[in-house]
Amino acid sequence: MGPIKQKALINVDLGEGYGNLKCGPDEELLPLIDIANIACGFHSGDPLIMSSTVRACISHSVLIGAHPGLPDLQGFGRREMKLSPEELTAMTIYQVGALKGFLDKEGVELNHVKPHGVLYGMMCRDLEVARAVMRGVPAGVKVFGLAGTRMEEAAREEGVEFAAEMYGDVKYSADGMLVIDRVKKPWKNEDVEKHVTQQLTTQSVTATDGSTVQLPVKDYPLSLCCHSDSPGCVEIVKTARAVADRFNKEHGYS
Repeated sequence: MGPIKQKALINVDLGEGYGNLKCGPDEELLPLIDIANIACGFHSGDPLIMSSTVRACISHSVLIGAHPGLPDLQGFGRREMKLSPEELTAMTIYQVGALKGFLDKEGVELNHVKPHGVLYGMMCRDLEVARAVMRGVPAGVKVFGLAGTRMEEAAREEGVEFAAEMYGDVKYSADGMLVIDRVKKPWKNEDVEKHVTQQLTTQSVTATDGSTVQLPVKDYPLSLCCHSDSPGCVEIVKTARAVADRFNKEHGYS
């Protein structure tokens, strides 16, 4: 399919601590990224962490999005749950609204909404779940998701702007879906470089079974996602950043 046709940005999930518990090295990651997805309290994050993370993002000129998840603190939002469409819509409104309160206080716009963990995976596969979450997204706000899945379909149906993602530290299955681990596994830097380079330059990825899977990102705005709870996450993000910067320079994306 050839290289992607848009600038590659980097997004990372931040603010995923809780109380005195810290998750990732947010302070080290912020200078390396373009976009942050801030946890909104259901899978992780709390009011003080949300507030401080918003201010930290502003100080680094990082765009801010809401990162709503399933109500599962113990499982970090990576265990599947059965909720009604009404519950899914309401919990999305609730979490996005919580983050938006902190953004409004700082006079900053909400850039996007990106569902977290297993909720994201459920939306990729289940159109009813995807529709319900999309209905909780504020008007005029885009959703980050996996192109070619039910997420994209639901966004189109519900009139929600869609932005595509690729992944720097997540593997893909043969059907093009993400392999969502409850606990993140380490990556070698050379594997991250190969994984990201393949996606940007060929719009494809090598799946866990060794097959090549096409990634239909089309002309959507695009960013590469990495995770702050991956072992060695700073080096992962540095590697993804270097690949993205090189790609952008070679293709004239300033």
